[in-house]
Amino acid sequence: MIKIKNLALTVLASTMIACSNTDDQDATNLHKQADDLLYPKGEKITNNNFVGNAWLTGLVTADSANKNAVGSVTFEAGARTNWHMHPAGQIILATGGVGYYQEKGSPKRTLEKGDVVKCPPNVPHWHGASADQAFIQIAITGRQNGPTEWLHAVTDEEYLQ
Repeated sequence: MIKIKNLALTVLASTMIACSNTDDQDATNLHKQADDLLYPKGEKITNNNFVGNAWLTGLVTADSANKNAVGSVTFEAGARTNWHMHPAGQIILATGGVGYYQEKGSPKRTLEKGDVVKCPPNVPHWHGASADQAFIQIAITGRQNGPTEWLHAVTDEEYLQ
C-alpha cells in the first residue's frame, strides 16, 4: 500500500514538474497555474492602445445602475498600455505575475499578486507586464465622467526606466 501511495505521489509530482516548463512566464502558461486562474484569458486586444500582446475578459459592463466597468487583463511579458487617463479614476487589482504601474512624473512601481493601485481621475498613467514575466490584473474603471482618454505609446526608454 505504501509503495502505491509513493508511486502516486511520484506520478503527481512528475506531472506538476512537466507542466511547469522554464518558459512558464508567458501569458498562456501563467493562466495554467491554478492559483492565478480567476477568469478566462479572454479575447486578444487588437486596438492601438497597447504595446505587445494583451487579452481582455469583460466582467461587468457599466450601465445606468452601476457606472463601473470591470475587466480582467492579461499582459504578455513586455506588453503594456499606452499612456492614458480616466475621468472618474480606476482601481487595479494585481492577480498574477509581475507588472508595472506609473503615473506621469512619478517613478514606476512594481506590482505583484495582491497589490492594489488607486489611479486618480485625470492623471496620465500606464500599466502592464514586467519585461520578463506576464501580468494579470483586474481593472475597475469609473465611467460616470466619460470614457478613457488614450494618449501616446509608452516608449521603450520610459518602460525600462
